[in-house]
Amino acid sequence: MKAMILAAGVGSRLDPLTRNVPKPLVPIINRPVMEYLIELLKQHGFDEIMVNLHYLGDHIEAYFGDGSNWGVKIHWQHEDQLWGDAGSLKKAEEFFKDETFLVIGGDDLTDMDLTKLVRTHKEKNALSTIALSLVDDPSEYGIVLMDENSRITRFLEKPKGEVIFSNTANTGVYVFEPKIFDMIPRGTFYLFGKQVFPMLLEQRQPLYGHLTAAYWKDVGNLKIYQQTHIDVLAGRVNTKLPLKEVKRYTWIGENVEIDPTAEIGYPVAIGNNVRIEAGAKILENTVIGNNCMVEMGAVVKDSILWDGAVIMRNTHIERCVVGQDCHVKTNAAIFDGIIVNPQRPEEAGK
Repeated sequence: MKAMILAAGVGSRLDPLTRNVPKPLVPIINRPVMEYLIELLKQHGFDEIMVNLHYLGDHIEAYFGDGSNWGVKIHWQHEDQLWGDAGSLKKAEEFFKDETFLVIGGDDLTDMDLTKLVRTHKEKNALSTIALSLVDDPSEYGIVLMDENSRITRFLEKPKGEVIFSNTANTGVYVFEPKIFDMIPRGTFYLFGKQVFPMLLEQRQPLYGHLTAAYWKDVGNLKIYQQTHIDVLAGRVNTKLPLKEVKRYTWIGENVEIDPTAEIGYPVAIGNNVRIEAGAKILENTVIGNNCMVEMGAVVKDSILWDGAVIMRNTHIERCVVGQDCHVKTNAAIFDGIIVNPQRPEEAGK
C-alpha cells in the first residue's frame, strides 16, 4: 500500500530549534520523529511512501535515502514553495491514482492502528476517512460532529471561543480514494481543513470519521514536544526505543561513562557515547542525546539534550531543551528555556 508523509513545513512553532533542523528530523528519544512514523507505516503494510519536501528538505532526504534501511521505498517530491497539505497531495496525483492510500503529517508521533483505520474506510465505502482523537484544547485543531454511523456532519478548522462545538479533533491522518483528486485544483495553495473537507460536506460526499483512543501528538510546538518525551518515558506510547532498558524506566546506550558518585533518577534515557562526571545529577524526565557530556556537579531535570550538547560544571537546567552541539556555561541556572547554538552546524568550530 501507498502513503504520503507531509514533510515540507517550516516548523515555526518550534523556533529556534527548527532553524537548522527540519521538523520531521526533530528527535524524540534520540531518533527523528519521522523515523517512528516510517516504522509504523511499514508495520501496517505501507511500503511505498511519497514524502514532499521544501524547508531543509535535503537534510531529510539525506537521512532516510531510498528508505531501504527501514524496509520501504521512499519517493521524494521536492517543492519550490509551500502548496498546503492538499495542494502538495495534488502534485503527487500520478503516484496515487490507482488505489486507496493514506496521508499523515511528518511531525506526528502515534501508535495508531492504521490497518483498522483503512478497514473502517473500506467498510463505509468512504471517499475520505479522518482519524479522530479527543483533545483538551480543540482550538488548535479541526473539530467534527458525526452521526450514529460515523459519517461526519460538521467540520470546522481551528475554532475559537463560542464556536467550539466538539472536542473530537482531526489528527491529520487521512485515508482517501483517488477520486479525491477531482476535488483539489492543480497548481494552487490548498488545504484539507479549510477547503477540501467543507467542500465534501457541501456536496454530500461520503466523509467519515474514525475515532481512536491510540496515542497521537503533533509535536509542532514546544510544550507538546516536551510532553511527548514525558509520555514516551512513561510508557504511554507503544513504540520501540533505540536504547536498552537497563532497569525499569532507565534506558542507557552504548559506551556510556557514569561516575559512581553521579545520581541517575528515573525515568531517564541516556544516549550513546555519553559522559556523566562526578556529582552530576540526571533527574526525572530527562533525555540525553548521543555524544553529550554532563560535567561535574551539574544538575539536569525535566530536560532534553540534543546530540553533542554539553552541560558544564555546577550548572542547573530544568524544563529546558538544549540544541545540538550547544554548550551551557558553567554556574548557570536556567529554567524553562530553549538553548541553541547561534551558528549553523556546518559553521561550528570554524
